[in-house]
Amino acid sequence: MNYTALSNAIQAYTENTEASFIAEIPVFVQQAEQRIYNNVQFPSLRKNVTGATTANNKYLACPSDFLAVYSMAVVDGTLATGTYEYLLNKDVNFIRQSYPQADDTGIPKYYALFGSQSNDANELSFILGPTPDAVYPVELHYYYYPQSIVTASTSWLGDNFDSVLLYGSLVEAYTYMKGETDMMNLYNQKYMEAMALAKRLGDGMERQDAYRSGQFRQKVT
Repeated sequence: MNYTALSNAIQAYTENTEASFIAEIPVFVQQAEQRIYNNVQFPSLRKNVTGATTANNKYLACPSDFLAVYSMAVVDGTLATGTYEYLLNKDVNFIRQSYPQADDTGIPKYYALFGSQSNDANELSFILGPTPDAVYPVELHYYYYPQSIVTASTSWLGDNFDSVLLYGSLVEAYTYMKGETDMMNLYNQKYMEAMALAKRLGDGMERQDAYRSGQFRQKVT
């Protein structure tokens, strides 16, 4: 389901084609996406980037679309042949107290989300401990919001799990319309049913396989 089909479906389900309502449909869809993406960890929410530390600089910039960390590794050597050392997440105060001096350098073992730097108040950064003593490659796996179907026209969610996106958008749309309670409850129930299936996929099936976990068996009655 692309955005045009989604928008048409929202209008058809709500039987509302008023111009003011149609103008708000992008907001309904983006609110639904945000709710879905914070409830289910689909593979499309993961991104991988590589970068490098700077010698004697304890700070490392976050990607511009960064939301949260899955893992961070510093590579002792090259990305192709070096040894990956996965950093442990700590608080800023732990790193400050463990490595209080400017010359506390070495290959980093810990990281913390530090916050924005004065030169760019809109972007977050990491603090590393100890301070890197050389240039080390860094591999970061992180969580981000994919581009909305509103702006991209298509999305992984629209292509693979459009039911949860449709009913999530309808809940937002009917809230805007201040619709009848019974219809609101119906749309919310449909959304929760679709969300349960989405969680089964994103938080269940995609995190196991038959070799490790065995095949799913439905009890015969």
